[in-house]
Amino acid sequence: MTDTTRFLTRMTLFLVAGAVAGAFLYGTLIEAFMANPLLNGLILGVLLFGIILNVRQVMMLKPEAEWLESFQDNAAREKSDDGHAAEETPPPLSGSGPKLLSPMARMLSESQSRGGKFSLSAQAMRTLLDGIASRLEESRDLARYFVGLSIFLGLLGTFWGLLGTVASVGDVIRNLSISGEDISLVFNDLKAGLEAPL
Repeated sequence: MTDTTRFLTRMTLFLVAGAVAGAFLYGTLIEAFMANPLLNGLILGVLLFGIILNVRQVMMLKPEAEWLESFQDNAAREKSDDGHAAEETPPPLSGSGPKLLSPMARMLSESQSRGGKFSLSAQAMRTLLDGIASRLEESRDLARYFVGLSIFLGLLGTFWGLLGTVASVGDVIRNLSISGEDISLVFNDLKAGLEAPL
């Protein structure tokens, strides 16, 4: 089965690489952050919440994968011990059992309580797989929402900054006076006035 530790390791390495890059650019990042701390704080908060949410979702898959692997191991062990296909029973679970695979666990426990061999029709298997797929899709939708929200807030910050820059440039040009002065002094005033917004 799939080991979620591999994905958590990749996520951790990526976050560490981002933190190292942030440490190298600390001064520049703080200066950019302080340009609009309210909006940048909101963007940073959404980013951190999205990171926590995605790590949590991957960590929630680990008990499901472990339950499925232990179920397969028990079924294979019973089959090899008896020499024939044994009743497929779910392994004992700590806590309330799997959440994503709860319909499957329920079916297995019902077949065990009846004492019969577990089997699924093609239609029941399709329904079970569709239910699991829809649950996975629901959890991914929230992650997609936070990705889209982060992009939107980043673009909002960009346009907010552009709007402020254009307004400042307009103020510099509006306050520029050319009445009888040397053109080089006017140009120096223009350069000095444009340095702040740019």
